[in-house]
Amino acid sequence: MAEGGSAGFVERLKRCVSWSWTYLWALWFVLVLGLLYILRAPLKLHDNLSAVTAFLNTLTPKFYVALTGTSSLISGLILIFEWWYFRKYGTSFIEQVSVSHLRPLLGAVDNNSPSVHFTASNGEAESNRQNVSECKVWRNPLNLFRGAEYSRYTWVTGREPLTYYDMNLSAQDHQTFFTCDTDHVRPADAVMQKAWRERNAQARMKAAYQALELNNECATAYVLLAEEETTTILEAEKLFKQALKAGEVCYRRSQQLQHHSPQQEAQHRRDTNVLVYIKRRLAMCARKLGRIREAVKLMRDLMKEFPLLSMLNIHENLLEALLELQAYADVQVVLAKYDDISLPKSATICYTAALLKARAVSDKFSPEAASRRGLSTAEMNAVEAIHRAVEFNPHVPKYLLEMKSLILPPEHILKRGDSESIAYAFFHLQHWKRVEGALNLLHCTWEGTFHEVSVYPKKELPFFILFTAGLCSFTAMLALLTHQFPELMGVFAKAFFSTLFAPFNFVMEKIESVLPTSFWHLLTRI
Repeated sequence: MAEGGSAGFVERLKRCVSWSWTYLWALWFVLVLGLLYILRAPLKLHDNLSAVTAFLNTLTPKFYVALTGTSSLISGLILIFEWWYFRKYGTSFIEQVSVSHLRPLLGAVDNNSPSVHFTASNGEAESNRQNVSECKVWRNPLNLFRGAEYSRYTWVTGREPLTYYDMNLSAQDHQTFFTCDTDHVRPADAVMQKAWRERNAQARMKAAYQALELNNECATAYVLLAEEETTTILEAEKLFKQALKAGEVCYRRSQQLQHHSPQQEAQHRRDTNVLVYIKRRLAMCARKLGRIREAVKLMRDLMKEFPLLSMLNIHENLLEALLELQAYADVQVVLAKYDDISLPKSATICYTAALLKARAVSDKFSPEAASRRGLSTAEMNAVEAIHRAVEFNPHVPKYLLEMKSLILPPEHILKRGDSESIAYAFFHLQHWKRVEGALNLLHCTWEGTFHEVSVYPKKELPFFILFTAGLCSFTAMLALLTHQFPELMGVFAKAFFSTLFAPFNFVMEKIESVLPTSFWHLLTRI
């Protein structure tokens, strides 16, 4: 009863505070009016208002021209800066600064911060599926090998192909995928836990060798060396096969013990992640070495063995391999399964669907003929598929049409962003080129439908850009009218300022007439 009574009191107190905040502005307004009326004699408000009115009446039209012209110039400069900031960052500078300073004062919480969600095990896949709409940054399903591919770029150019932010996200991924709370029990895993946190590549590889000295069946140590030390795909594949033998042993062992304790369950989840990662990278090695059918089989087996790990986007690896085989019927089957409204979209899904639709009509498509006779049903389906793909990610066509230069894809991509378009075009440009007329249809459809700077989702102009644009136009118009009709605008300005101060005088008179004189004398003495 005491707890219920205290809870009820707290709720009533919250409602009282909420009500007081709701009507606080009215109370504040009344208090300000009362204070101004009390201090009208010491502050000489009537005399000051009369002096201000007399001063405004003496102003010449040139003053109003200068005032409105300066206001127009300042608001125009603010508009230019706001427009530039919006084009570059997609938001209003004034709005961003205001929100960042006012939101903490109001106690609000920003729920739109980027977050990365990973699926750690079969049992957690369904719960993570509910949160997938919040995910913005994803690991690139087709990311390259650091030692065998990214390092080659560094050897040739002397520059790093990956950003610090990208590599930091990868370090977080490795700690999430390849470590667990029981690592301190096994010396090799404890060494690898430190290795994944190392920023220096040489320090990571040295730690991996130390782990292998402690336990020559440490799967994660082989994974690290295969990713970062090897200089060819063949060498990476050899190490991943060693990692697979060790990973399967650990997986079977932890699978039998996973229900004994939460620690064993966490260990099994880690071993599952390691096994899936190894098998996926082995499939990618086979794909890169030209053994496409073997790669397809490995990917299909992996998806059957772990069907709930769809959030890892293994199907995107499978789609790319099937396109290389030109197995378009199998590609359509995969799309029918994963191109679903309940699953997250990607550039690979949308543009592969568009490629299959375009393939049916692109070899005979002609813009001139289509404009004369109209689009057929198949052509309309292809155009609609391209529209859907471009709406999802409008950056892809410029890379597919080679209007922008390709670079090495990052290890992480931002959905609907430029990084995703680079990753898609890097691996799929050859598939579009292989289909006769597909790029021509894409060029005609995309160029004729979407603006050059089209983005998705469509960015609406912030309020402050519209406000400053209206203010700039209004003050510029006033400056022009004042310059052309100085006498008439001077009369309007004087009338405006007289009207501006009239409500204050009216309110003061009404308050004085309503309240007793003795009350005001008492307040004045106090």
